[in-house]
Amino acid sequence: MIFFAILLRIIINPLSNVFQKRICSGGRFSDGQSPLFTNFLTYFILSITVIPLVWRISWITFPAAFWGYSVLAGLFGGLGNGFLVKAVRHGELSVLGPINAYKPVIGIIFGAVLLFEIPDLFGIFGVALIVGGSYFVIDSGQFSERFSWKLLIRSDLRDRMIAMFLAAIEAVFIKKIVLYSDPNTAFAVWCWGGMIFSLIFLPIQSKHEKIVWSREWQKAGSKVFLYFGLVCSVGLMQWSTNYVFEKIPVGYALALFQLSVILSVLYGWFFFGESRIIRKLFASAVMVLGSVLILLG
Repeated sequence: MIFFAILLRIIINPLSNVFQKRICSGGRFSDGQSPLFTNFLTYFILSITVIPLVWRISWITFPAAFWGYSVLAGLFGGLGNGFLVKAVRHGELSVLGPINAYKPVIGIIFGAVLLFEIPDLFGIFGVALIVGGSYFVIDSGQFSERFSWKLLIRSDLRDRMIAMFLAAIEAVFIKKIVLYSDPNTAFAVWCWGGMIFSLIFLPIQSKHEKIVWSREWQKAGSKVFLYFGLVCSVGLMQWSTNYVFEKIPVGYALALFQLSVILSVLYGWFFFGESRIIRKLFASAVMVLGSVLILLG
């Protein structure tokens, strides 16, 4: 079951990015959707689907710490997913996917501090390979310039790094929720917490981009099948994530999830015609080797 959950998470995660990019970038027959509106609507639909589950949970039995971690997970999750959709809207999947390799590093740091999950030498070396492989992914001129503060000028990379940082912290809080309850309860909390906080963030996006909400709902109505695919992929992704968090340390789980970088590169080439695929596949192979070392550890 743990193998199936990891495999499902690896396949589904980059596929959800494909749906997000299709929805927000638009196409021949429709305009692009607002990223934060897409983020809110995804959480909103998922929150409706988990209502039967919510009614069966004895919420009064959970301690105050459970609710504190639930609020923090909703805050970091709602904000992090908003930045993720913004990044995917204009960025290349074959770049943004591998950049996510930094998430296990953050996850291991916060996992060690909050969960006392200390990595062994295999884990440390594996994460180092994952991070090192990402050096070959970013196309910003000379090799020495690939990772510098100049990269933050690119809005897609800046938003992706912010989303990655927030998501890595959120993962630790989700693990805490799972430890206090179970993967299903944590999934319901994730849906409702993300929906509430993404709704709170909507007015900020509205003022910044002068969003007309009636138009956003009309656009969403013309993308029903894309939203169906997005909601299904995001829901399966988060449920499988919660299940894996219940079984293994957060930092290792986030590292294993980086096996999806190869699919991100291939999806970017197949669906959006992105370039330099051979170099990106080589970098992804280095990251996969790092994940194998983590498995050996």
